[in-house]
Amino acid sequence: MIMLYGSQQDYDAMAGRPGDKPPMSPEDLAAMHEHMGRYHQALVDSGELVDAQGLTAPVHARRVRLKGGAPVVTDGPYPETQEVLVGYTVVDVVGIDRAVEIAAGLVNPAAEGEYVDVRPIVDSVEELSL
Repeated sequence: MIMLYGSQQDYDAMAGRPGDKPPMSPEDLAAMHEHMGRYHQALVDSGELVDAQGLTAPVHARRVRLKGGAPVVTDGPYPETQEVLVGYTVVDVVGIDRAVEIAAGLVNPAAEGEYVDVRPIVDSVEELSL
């Protein structure tokens, strides 16, 4: 699974709202969506794509914790976290090296410091050991 990260500020920029990051133009947003669509279509064509989804902005998230056995719900975004999961791509590939190669194409080259995580999905409990 390739996990993509961002922040509420990223969603605000995509919506064209001013903030900590410059707002994206409608053309910039369309270009980003076009890139992701082409990239994922290439994975469909190669037979490697299992699933890919974007997630709603952190402001729509709910964090659920238990306190004294009762659920306590906190509305997002969460001040203690700068980054949240914004989307994921699940691929079925020969090995981790190919997953890393695919992941590199999902990092925005214009966004210095942006990253994605690659983690294998567990098929059995035996795979949980280090």
